[in-house]
Amino acid sequence: MRHVKRSGSSGDDTLGTETGVHTVEPPRSSPASPASERTGAASASLRHYALGEVIGQGGMGEVALAHHRVIGRDVAIKRLKSKHPADDEIARFMREARIQARLDHPAIVPVHEVGHDEEGRPFFTMRRLAGVTLAKLLVTAPPLPHRLLRAFAEISLAIDFAHSRGIIHRDLKPSNIMLGDFGEVYVIDWGLARVAGDVTAERGLDTLDDLGGATGDGAMLGTPGYMSPEQMHDAATVDRPTDVYALGAILFEILAGEPLHPRGVGAVASTLNELDCSPTRRRPDRKIPPELDTLCVEALARKPAARPTARIVAEAVQRYLDGDRDVAQRRAMSADQLALARTALGGDRRSDAMRAASRALALDPESAGAAELVTSLMLQPPREPPPELEAEYRADDARNTRRHARVSAAAFLVVPALVAALAWVGVRSWGVLGAIMVLAIPLMATAWWVGRRETRPIVLWGYAAGHVVLIALVARASGPFLVAPGFACAVMMSMMSYPVFVGRRWTMVGMMMAGWLVPMALETLHVVAPTWQVVDGAFVITSQTLEFSASATVPLVLIMTLLTAPVAGVLAGHLFGAQQRAQRQLHAQAWHLRQLLPSDRK
Repeated sequence: MRHVKRSGSSGDDTLGTETGVHTVEPPRSSPASPASERTGAASASLRHYALGEVIGQGGMGEVALAHHRVIGRDVAIKRLKSKHPADDEIARFMREARIQARLDHPAIVPVHEVGHDEEGRPFFTMRRLAGVTLAKLLVTAPPLPHRLLRAFAEISLAIDFAHSRGIIHRDLKPSNIMLGDFGEVYVIDWGLARVAGDVTAERGLDTLDDLGGATGDGAMLGTPGYMSPEQMHDAATVDRPTDVYALGAILFEILAGEPLHPRGVGAVASTLNELDCSPTRRRPDRKIPPELDTLCVEALARKPAARPTARIVAEAVQRYLDGDRDVAQRRAMSADQLALARTALGGDRRSDAMRAASRALALDPESAGAAELVTSLMLQPPREPPPELEAEYRADDARNTRRHARVSAAAFLVVPALVAALAWVGVRSWGVLGAIMVLAIPLMATAWWVGRRETRPIVLWGYAAGHVVLIALVARASGPFLVAPGFACAVMMSMMSYPVFVGRRWTMVGMMMAGWLVPMALETLHVVAPTWQVVDGAFVITSQTLEFSASATVPLVLIMTLLTAPVAGVLAGHLFGAQQRAQRQLHAQAWHLRQLLPSDRK
């Protein structure tokens, strides 16, 4: 059994295992001195008890099961382990018993009897508990379990009761909270409890801190991770807000499913440093109720005076469990969240804006402002997409690139038909036509390759450059005015369907136009033989590659149109079909969103 030795405690940190124990209500007479408590002639003894197994041990004390032979009651007995305890150990032990006994509350284990065993060691008996600690349940409980929240509300009320009696626990944590098998809830281990200075004289509790077990100045006592910042600085002077901080840390763990502060040595530094205490921001996936998130942040305020009382904490949780959510308060909280969302959006923090706007809408489902902002954020893309959205954009572009490349690869089947048509007209020289065929093969292979795997942009730019050369060869073969313009338009439309070229549209247009204009410029400069001229008002097309005749020219133009126009139509249909599908999907999403959000329309 795991146990922790702590200065200033009676020593038990493990009274809530699966079978646990603790105390309330012994004699109300003033305590004797440590010396007289060591002898205890008139106090009770263990002669009527049959002792059982030890179920918990701490630094100085141990807890064992026992059975009262006379009245037949099963109890738990806590006593010092040492057979020769020092006076200050006895004083601290008896102080714990008396403090716990003064707290007559259903969630604080009652003390039945205080006495000494045959060896002179002090002990006290208390109710035997059967159940499990909150620490264990937090490991296995589902998100936002109402059972844990109900138990938390009862514990908060028990702590408020202790505060009303001037007692501060100072060691609240999940392992010191027991949930019984039949719905009982208990706060255990009052070994570090302190009497508040403002009620000591008034309530006759001065004798408790007159004992040697009172905490010395400057001692840091408690459990890091649940101790308040002021308790780490000086445990001897803390007041009721330090328990409220511990309640806030426990509530955080219930809501977020993980501790507020890291376990181990890092807990001290984390507590003393500024920390975001919102469970919603820590775990946005758990859909934590905004009112509980706000309550948690308030309970964990760094300034003790800013924290609510334990009763306010209990009542807030109970209102949530009862479904009694004040409409006006929720609308005010919604307005605050909406203001935060707009501020975040103004700072271009869209994720923060979306979370705040969603909370505003959850608090007030009738908030038109929150609904409008949520709709806008969902349907309008951010100016600067976050990295995860950029990754999705890139993945979508890659899919569209592969889809269009497969269409382009099939379109290259037109090239053999084009060459066959030109050959049917008559061929003077096969040089240019052969170059067209040779170039078409690697271009088609590239399109096939791009259509099956993700490709770097440089490959696509090389693919586009090959099309520029192909346009130039077609312009040279048939002249710049017969086939080349339609072919250039079809190629340009195909290139603009690739996402990588959309942002460089004018670069792509310039490249394709160059493929058409460069041969014309070379002819004008007499670098190559001309393919057209105007003679006596007639526009005459000639070619060094093709043999034009009166009977073949009209069929040639008809065939070229029949080959290029359908390809351009298919590419246009593919491009605009994808755009239409995307638009319809966006409209459908907007329509569904409007059904979820409030609307002024009847």
